[in-house]
Amino acid sequence: MPDSQPAATIDVHAPYSESLGMQVISATLDEVVLHMPVTTALTNRNGVLHGGAIMSLADHAAGTATHLRLPAGATTTTMESKTNFLRPIRLGDVAEARPKPLHLGRTTMIWQTDILRGDGKLAAVVIQTQLVIEWKEPA
Repeated sequence: MPDSQPAATIDVHAPYSESLGMQVISATLDEVVLHMPVTTALTNRNGVLHGGAIMSLADHAAGTATHLRLPAGATTTTMESKTNFLRPIRLGDVAEARPKPLHLGRTTMIWQTDILRGDGKLAAVVIQTQLVIEWKEPA
């Protein structure tokens, strides 16, 4: 773990995530929880939350959890992601993302993000690796 003290909380996110309707419910070192309402724009042709939207929610949740732990001058990017889809999340429901750490290293962090439906049932499990990198502006 880096020596510098990470941020205690975060309550903002990227314009892309906002465009999908994601809401930060909690973002601390102890807990990251994001919600995303299932709107018509986010459904597939079967009328359920599109897999890409589920993956985006999980990616943002794990990225947020990593961001909270970054040393000064560092950023993160996703290196790898794998999703298991277990149950549909229907139009009008709310998807919830809850990442938990599997590995908190100096250069990589691995997260398991559970995606839950409004009824509390597990809809998807996403395992991803976040790379911690020193941010440099282009020359």
